[in-house]
Amino acid sequence: MTVARSVHDVLDEHVRFEVECIDRMYLNVYVPGLQYAPGLVAYVHQQLGLPIASTAPLAKITEAFAGVVHRYARDNNVAWVDFAKGQRKDDVMHEHLAGFTGTDGVVFIGRAQEKTSLFRTEKRRDCNGDAYPWIVKTTGVVNQFYFYCLDDDFGPFFLKFCSYFPYNAKLCINGNEWAKRQAAKAGIGFTPLDNGFAAIDDPAALQAICDGLGPDQIDALLRKWLARLPHPFTAADRQAGYRYDLSMLQVEFSLTQMLDKPLSGRVFFEQVIRDNLDVGRPDQVALVFDRRLMRRGPRATPGLFRTRVITNGVTPSLHIDYKHTRIKQYHKEGKALRTETTINDTTDFSIGKRLTNLPALRKIGFTANRRLLRVQSISHDPITGPASLACAWVNNAATPCSRPCRCFGCNPTDSPTKTYAPSSPTCGPSRRTNSQPGRSPMTCEDYAPVASSPASRTPTDTPSPTTACIPRCSCPPFTTDSCRPDWPNSPTQASRHCGKPPAHTSRHSKTSATQQDSLHNDAHPNTPTQT
Repeated sequence: MTVARSVHDVLDEHVRFEVECIDRMYLNVYVPGLQYAPGLVAYVHQQLGLPIASTAPLAKITEAFAGVVHRYARDNNVAWVDFAKGQRKDDVMHEHLAGFTGTDGVVFIGRAQEKTSLFRTEKRRDCNGDAYPWIVKTTGVVNQFYFYCLDDDFGPFFLKFCSYFPYNAKLCINGNEWAKRQAAKAGIGFTPLDNGFAAIDDPAALQAICDGLGPDQIDALLRKWLARLPHPFTAADRQAGYRYDLSMLQVEFSLTQMLDKPLSGRVFFEQVIRDNLDVGRPDQVALVFDRRLMRRGPRATPGLFRTRVITNGVTPSLHIDYKHTRIKQYHKEGKALRTETTINDTTDFSIGKRLTNLPALRKIGFTANRRLLRVQSISHDPITGPASLACAWVNNAATPCSRPCRCFGCNPTDSPTKTYAPSSPTCGPSRRTNSQPGRSPMTCEDYAPVASSPASRTPTDTPSPTTACIPRCSCPPFTTDSCRPDWPNSPTQASRHCGKPPAHTSRHSKTSATQQDSLHNDAHPNTPTQT
């Protein structure tokens, strides 16, 4: 019987190194005082000096901003791309990045129409029937300007500006790319992996670098490129306090564990999937995230508690949901086990969205990855399978035919379909007798090749692939009882091997009279077949 173990305990025996790092981060770049209608009214009155608050004067700012972006692309010889509907922007980025020779600069500028939140002015009437403008927050499809850049510290990233008031932006970075550049600057040798590391000279130093990514570094990146790129707010606006700030929309926390036997890693992960299809149930999710779940009542925990197995091509992945948070686990590029916790709403864990809360969110994300590995169980360790088989082959080759079964090591030059049978009619020694001191181990001379045809059973016949390996000790080929520890003392087995009818039978050891006669004739070739 095999006792199930946790995936964490099994991986301790097969992981060469592991890295915890922030992966992708999708950040909201916004001006805090302009996210609600009263703030817009104050901006129109105080900064623009207009007596009536309306979004109509903001159209001039939008047109001026679009003109500045086109002028920037023309003056700096930056490629311009108008994205088509359904086009993958990352693919376009990879194409332009392949031909980009610099280490720090704008790769290209893209334009796309997307739905976003904005302010509009609608006409309302008072109790006397007089019309007046009223600002409301709504949604609309407007132009978005994508600045795809390459930073010396963060690598590839993009900054997307909305062309309509309040001119919010989105910043997307990759923490693993930041760690690669910091490791290269520190002189640490490594082999890159897509969003990770395939090999590293100093794992402890790399982990210290990954732990150093925080709000200060991300905010410095934003300030650096806001000073370079065009944006709609002037210096006077910034002096008045209308400055961009950062909040977290989506953060991925990854744990990459490089396996010592990558070829067996796929088999290992598939076994993890088979043994943990119930990991998405509420009781398991509560253990993974260390949260109390309420399934009923007015304050029931929202969300779909499920386990999903999604196959992309031929690569399966395991998905677990908790509110707006997702955990994804997969075998990365055939080399490592990757566990990613993606937090789409920080309020799921009673944490604010400001970037200053990143350290607290980091603790929750990385802890969830570790707790998942401890909650998951696996029935056996598939990674040790090839090594165990090779060990069995070597042991059988050193001591040929020491087990009453089809032997791997009898003679490596023999065909795997060759059949052996007892060379004498006597009931040979049992396994226990064979292991007694003073007796040499069984060798291939104790076997004689026979044919499987009942009409001709001579040692010179061509072996048949349908026959079995029958040693001198008369072990029944491929039966369940032959693997029992009490086999030598079993009266059923003893009587069967000595040619006597068994005293009792079971559903595993039942043998027909014709099969017994066949075994008897194999041991006595000169005895005619009974009918």
